[in-house]
Amino acid sequence: MSQFSKRQKKASAAIDRNRFYALEEAVGILKTHCTGKFDETIEVAMNLNVDPRHADQMVRGVVQLPNGTGKNVRVAVFAKGDKADAALAAGADIVGAEDLMEKVQAGEINFDRVIATPDMMAIVGRLGKVLGPRGLMPNPKLGTVTNDVAEAVKATKSGQVEFRVEKAGIIHGGVGKASFAPDKLAENIRAFVSAVTRAKPEGAKGTYVKKISLSSTMGPGLKVDYASISNS
Repeated sequence: MSQFSKRQKKASAAIDRNRFYALEEAVGILKTHCTGKFDETIEVAMNLNVDPRHADQMVRGVVQLPNGTGKNVRVAVFAKGDKADAALAAGADIVGAEDLMEKVQAGEINFDRVIATPDMMAIVGRLGKVLGPRGLMPNPKLGTVTNDVAEAVKATKSGQVEFRVEKAGIIHGGVGKASFAPDKLAENIRAFVSAVTRAKPEGAKGTYVKKISLSSTMGPGLKVDYASISNS
């Protein structure tokens, strides 16, 4: 049975679970209760009126957070020759081809994002059962299968975030750190919500965004008024 610390209980008691907070107020409350010994991640969760079991209701995409994520994202790139050199120059952490495939097959997955040139997909395709379940499989629609690997690496390092709806119709993602200024967090949150809103699939009917909530790594969740995000 899980136990809550005194700090967590105090933070939870200060929040009205039935209230929908304006974005700026919610961000302020979250920052107030981020008293952990590390820089907590601020996360947004969106409950969407979709059923991802149907192809025409799948929601997936990428968003460039204007103020970054505050996280050091390790990027692996499958490329050869000049493309491999360009990836390294752009800041890629791991670059390779067959040798990188063998490391991944051996369980060496020391990265958070995978980028590949189109000619490398025959190799990457063999790793589908390993990378797929982890959400790491490169995809041309997400810009992770490209000949411009340098630009893809720079975008990822500077705050590009992938999102994908889960079985329950929920999308969540980290949008910054507790140490970020309130206006920077709010700007990132608006960018994330806007990207998910624009990604509304053709098969979605009725109210698309049902609920939005914010939380920190160690803190309680707050419901956020969608209008305070979208009408800015």
